[in-house]
Amino acid sequence: MHVEIVAPGLFAAGGDSRHPALERLLARGRRTHHEPLAPAGWLARAFGLGEAPLPAGALTALAGGLEPGEDSWLRADPVHLQLLRDSMLLVPAAGFGLSQAEAAAITEAVNRHFGASFRVHAVSPASWALRAKGDVHLEARSPMELAGQDVNANLPAGADAARWHATLNEVQMLLHAHPVNEAREVPLNSLWFWGAGGLPRKAEGPWQSVTADDPVALGLAKLGGMRHRSLPAGAGEWLGRMPRDGRHLLLLEQLATASALGDGEALGARLEAMEAGWFAPLLAALQSDRLGMVTVHAPEAGLSVETVRGDLRKFWRRARPLKAYAA
Repeated sequence: MHVEIVAPGLFAAGGDSRHPALERLLARGRRTHHEPLAPAGWLARAFGLGEAPLPAGALTALAGGLEPGEDSWLRADPVHLQLLRDSMLLVPAAGFGLSQAEAAAITEAVNRHFGASFRVHAVSPASWALRAKGDVHLEARSPMELAGQDVNANLPAGADAARWHATLNEVQMLLHAHPVNEAREVPLNSLWFWGAGGLPRKAEGPWQSVTADDPVALGLAKLGGMRHRSLPAGAGEWLGRMPRDGRHLLLLEQLATASALGDGEALGARLEAMEAGWFAPLLAALQSDRLGMVTVHAPEAGLSVETVRGDLRKFWRRARPLKAYAA
């Protein structure tokens, strides 16, 4: 079996902490360098969608059990906008925590207010899909790409930008006095519109299964007719469910939010958990011949490393701390 791991933010952690299993896979395998890409761009290319903007809203709707149909969709993700002296920083929902109950309460209020214009669905607490009326021409980066950056320098563009900017202002006024926000320490004070478009006609890739928590990845897998499921607790449980052959994709996003927000403490803790829960068991499975190949993709670094069992004997390829890859 060949497992491919996509790990956004993999090289963001600084410091001198060591991660023996991951470092060994990276050191002993064969490296391929490619254009650095945001995770959404990597998924679009990997699933054969080319260079067109990823229609994340429609794919999220599909993953959430909705019927996208021929409509245009957007992602309308909950965010916190932090006003500073001369800028406004964006914090995605994954950075401040949001429950499904809170998401349901806020989407109900938004839908009641904008019912004639569009409808928002909370597919997960942090991933909301908006079904629009008519085509939408809007170009915007995802909240994860913009985390910790100035919103004013990254406002959505495109032919319909003015319309959606006005909608955003109205949403912010609606959320300001919402009971959910009155009870929260960090309020959900805005939505972020991105990922506009209709559902692609097809998606394709070499994998028999896709395991991820990201609804865009799950939507692509569903569209491509691949088995798809959410992430289990760790590699042991995952391996127990999988066949002994085939090619399978794992999306491990545990580092993404902490990396985007520059939270070094959270990065270190999550990387330790990934080492113990995923990379060490997968290395052991490669050593025992349970796996035939492990490929690690670091999209933002433009690096992929492919390792087979025989590569592990190349002792002269010395393991290096992860910070060496980010240099």
